[in-house]
Amino acid sequence: MKAMTRRTYGEADVLESSIVDPPAVADDEVLIEVRAAAVDPGVWIFMTGRPWAVRLASGIRRPRIPILGLDVAGVISAVGARITRFRAGDEVYGTCRSGSFAEFATARETQLAIKPSGISFAQAAATPVSGVTALTSIRTAGVRPGHHVLITGAGGGVGSFAVQLAKARGATVTGVCSTSKADLVRSLGADAVIDYTAEEIDKDGAVYDVILDLAGSRPLSLLRRAAKPRATIALVGGGHTKGRVMGGFHRQMAAPLIAPFLSQKLKGVTSFVRVPELEELTRHIESGTLTPTVGATYPLAEAAEALRDHTTSRSPGKIAITVP
Repeated sequence: MKAMTRRTYGEADVLESSIVDPPAVADDEVLIEVRAAAVDPGVWIFMTGRPWAVRLASGIRRPRIPILGLDVAGVISAVGARITRFRAGDEVYGTCRSGSFAEFATARETQLAIKPSGISFAQAAATPVSGVTALTSIRTAGVRPGHHVLITGAGGGVGSFAVQLAKARGATVTGVCSTSKADLVRSLGADAVIDYTAEEIDKDGAVYDVILDLAGSRPLSLLRRAAKPRATIALVGGGHTKGRVMGGFHRQMAAPLIAPFLSQKLKGVTSFVRVPELEELTRHIESGTLTPTVGATYPLAEAAEALRDHTTSRSPGKIAITVP
């Protein structure tokens, strides 16, 4: 099968087009004919091997799995002996184990759901990691009707889901994004937009009940100045930012240690793609309260360019990779 592989850690240039054997299917796995994959910060982290801590899982000196890609959408072509939820021919989406930047991928049924009706494979592939992260963030922060919610990184992959999901819970949403993404964020339902190139998030004082810090690029002191005294601040993003050993993950890890000393609630967010979360996202999509935003699509052979696009943040929403 065709796949985009790498033999070492590095920037997007390490990816190369290869012909490899399809992955073997274990008893608790399904084989998916991949129709689309997607790019997210995790893909970049595993490609570069930075921060260094990720190499404990992915391989110290070189990557254990040569094919990148977590998000996947496609058609099941074979099932393992212990599979009960799916059969060949089912259209599914979720995350995979063997890497989705390929014509075929394997996945556990516990990380898959039936693809939502009415959306493309590219939109489906854009949903699992970012959609579940957004959903988990909103749950963790306890967003409820009447809350005024500030979302940093509102024009990105996770942010485009978070804006819509917060609105679905009855919140008033202010999205923080660049000038080029402001119209998109408004179209997703944001009640107000802060253009971070022109103004800062505390420009109106401490007015937010909840802050979802998806961008992970602002100091905690600034986030606290924008939050009400009893607000909840959810630290989500930043794993791909500065810091050679832990990147931005230290923020989430430090949150429970710092929180007891603050009047505001400080929560680190960790999410896992599982069936209940995927099925909740499916309900939102099929009811019309959530639309996956794909800002750009690239063919499999141009996966390296898709990753470069991701690092520049020039495309709004998610970046999808289509597989012929």
